[in-house]
Amino acid sequence: MLVKGKYKYQYSTVNFRIAVAKRFRLFSKKVAKSHSETISIMMDFFEWHGFNPSQKFTQSLIQEILKNRQRTETSIKRNEATIAIIRDIEVNQTKPNNAMLLSLFGANITEEKPKRKEKKRVENRNSKLEEIEITVPKIRYERLAEKMENMVTNYEYVLDKVELVKGSFGMEYLKLNISKAELERFKRTLKNNT
Repeated sequence: MLVKGKYKYQYSTVNFRIAVAKRFRLFSKKVAKSHSETISIMMDFFEWHGFNPSQKFTQSLIQEILKNRQRTETSIKRNEATIAIIRDIEVNQTKPNNAMLLSLFGANITEEKPKRKEKKRVENRNSKLEEIEITVPKIRYERLAEKMENMVTNYEYVLDKVELVKGSFGMEYLKLNISKAELERFKRTLKNNT
């Protein structure tokens, strides 16, 4: 049927129940400009995705997801195979060819590791200074020995107060279980002894 001046194309009528027609008109306003475009978009959707409107949508959707998963798994396997082939080509063909070309042109093939240079020790030729014995008065020696014993006991005390803490996040750390006053006392004695 062709109405003069209204449409540029031919159209036909389809009978719907009133409730379905109202629902379709509301849906059509959301989707496209005309009812014809809405129906063509809907049909394209079902044909493109392979869905059958009379079947349950979830079953056909699950089948489509499984098909897509199989396609992606095969494409991933293909990509991994091509990567393995390219690595094999690189190892077996490219590197030996490069080495042969470099040897032809006289380039040094072997990778030389940097050599560590050791510093030469300068020997003191003043043997007279080495032969002199250093003598310390007995009182000074006893005081130094007493300070040394105190330092050793203090360090043993501090080391006994250290414990290893395993954190739930990150690395392990050491925890010192002494008060601030004890820490300040150790700092003072260390400062006085130096």
